Parts: sequence; C-alpha cells; structure tokens
Amino acid sequence: MTEQRPIAVLGGGSFGTAVANLLAENGHQVRQWMRDPEQAEAIRVNRENPRYLKGIKIHAAVTPVTDLQATLDDCDLCFVALPSSALRSVLAPHAERLSGKMLVSLTKGIEAQTFKLMSEILEEIAPQARIGVLSGPNLAREVAEHALTATVVASEDEALCEQVQAVLHGRTFRVYASADRFGVELGGALKNVYAIIAGMAVALGMGENTKSMLITRALAEMTRFAVNQGANPMTFLGLAGVGDLIVTCSSPKSRNYQVGFALGQGLSLEDAVTRLGEVAEGVNTLKVLKAKAQETGVYMPLVAGLHAILFEGRTLNQVIELLMRAEPKTDVDFISTSGFN
Repeated sequence: MTEQRPIAVLGGGSFGTAVANLLAENGHQVRQWMRDPEQAEAIRVNRENPRYLKGIKIHAAVTPVTDLQATLDDCDLCFVALPSSALRSVLAPHAERLSGKMLVSLTKGIEAQTFKLMSEILEEIAPQARIGVLSGPNLAREVAEHALTATVVASEDEALCEQVQAVLHGRTFRVYASADRFGVELGGALKNVYAIIAGMAVALGMGENTKSMLITRALAEMTRFAVNQGANPMTFLGLAGVGDLIVTCSSPKSRNYQVGFALGQGLSLEDAVTRLGEVAEGVNTLKVLKAKAQETGVYMPLVAGLHAILFEGRTLNQVIELLMRAEPKTDVDFISTSGFN
C-alpha cells in the first residue's frame, strides 16, 4: 500500500464510523462506503452520523461514498464493518476486485447457515486476498470520544498486522498483534451472547456477586467451545477474550447489553431489538451457537439457558436456579486437576 492510496471502511454503522475517524485523525484519506445515499449525504453535509454516532464530528478526511466498485478500485486496505447477515451478499459480486487486497474484518458475528466467521467468508469470497480481523474491548462511542482504548489485530500475515498497527495506532488507541486469527475472532463473536445475559441480570436487580459469576463462567464456557473448535485457550486471557467480555457485559453502551437490559425490563425480543435501532449480533450468534454446541457435545449451560429464555419461554430466574443446581465442574478447564480426584 502506498501512502497516497486512501483507506476504505465498508459500512456506515457506529464502529465503522469510529474507525474511519481514527484513520483520518492519523493523517489518512478515508473512503467510508455505505448503502444508503441519504445517510452518505447527511454525513457529507453535516459532518455527523446521527443515526449511529450522534454528536461526534466526522473528520474532514472521511469521504462518505456509495459506489462500492470505485471504492475497492481506489483502496488497497479495506476495513470491513458490514453486519454479518449482509457481508457475503455485499462483497461476493466484487470478488475479483478483492484479490490481493488487505481485508480486515471489524464485524463480531457468525454466519447463520454455515457457522463461518467473517474472515472465513472473506477468505472464501476472495482466496487471493490478505485477511485479518480487529477485535477487543472497543465500544464505538468511547473510541470516537478518544477514551483510552486497546485492540488486537490478528492474522497469520505479519506484514498485514504491522500495516494495521501503523495506520490505526495513535495517542488514545493502542493496537496489539496476534497470530491467532481464529481465536481472536471467535472471542469477539461469542462474548455478544453473554452480554445479553449480563444486561438482563442488571435489569432484574441481581447482585454484584451474581454478575461476576456470570461473566467468569461465561469466559470458561466460551473458551471451552473455542478450544473444541481449534483455538488457543491463551488467546482468551487477552483483549479479545476476557477484555472484550468484561466491557460488553458491564457497559450500558454495549448493544447486546442494551438488548438484555430491555428484555429484563419485560420487553419482547422484537421490541428490545427495535428499541436499539441497530444490529445486536448476539441474538443471531445465540441461535447458531446453541445448535453447534449440541452438535459437538460442548457443555454450554449459559448458552442453553439464554436460548431457553428467548425462544422457549423460560425466565432468567429459572435458568439461574437450574445452573445453581447443576453439578459443579472444575473452575478452569485448562489447568490440571490432578490431586483433586
């Protein structure tokens, strides 16, 4: 990538907009592609994305565009911030243009029909592209407001990691690198499910001990599943695992937490998602994760419990009661228990 080439951000949502601003503040020309011409025009005229980041000024070096073909032709480095349900349909028609590009997924989700992560879809669409993912405790509004933040770029392609670090690393945004793309990306997708549970627990007035228990057992559960799928358990001790899990299960700014909180207040799932006004990936991830856990025989009581609440008519109190009655397992799955048998 030459310095003169602009950088693409594909997607007009909150995190895509925050990343576009970071890139621009670091001196790069940015093409932020979005499907909605009205949204692009509003950003162009008002320098604000009122639908997703109201009150945040969009940097002058961010150009909102709606021509995806031209954007891909102009840019060698593309940050992909499309919803998981739309990523394949949007990019597949442009597969030839993606060859040789650096494609970095920002989306924390799983494709429903295939159980593929976003980087795996990108790899399938564009096998000649260079693929990476960005994940971590990165609430979009805090990133946009320059709260001190750290993230992880993960790829087997070390030069890609270095390039992403070079363009994104700044005064308030630190970028660490990892070679475990699968583990980093899986952590980012799985934690969304548990944020819904955490939001419900807060809305129902459950104590700090309860919230801590839920978060910690969530970490054990998601790590257990990830290792079954081939990820390194140590990845989950980092920013993309425990770091992202803590923030998304603790902050009212988290979209999935907000959905859970609304459910805890008595709203239906449909009304909770409508009130949010933006994609909450955890709802989609829950369905495919429950099925995959059953298929692979991985013990995931929190996932099964949330599925029972959202789709089988159970309450959170009933689910927690079942969890409390279950046989206690080891605290940490990947520490030897010899001497305790």
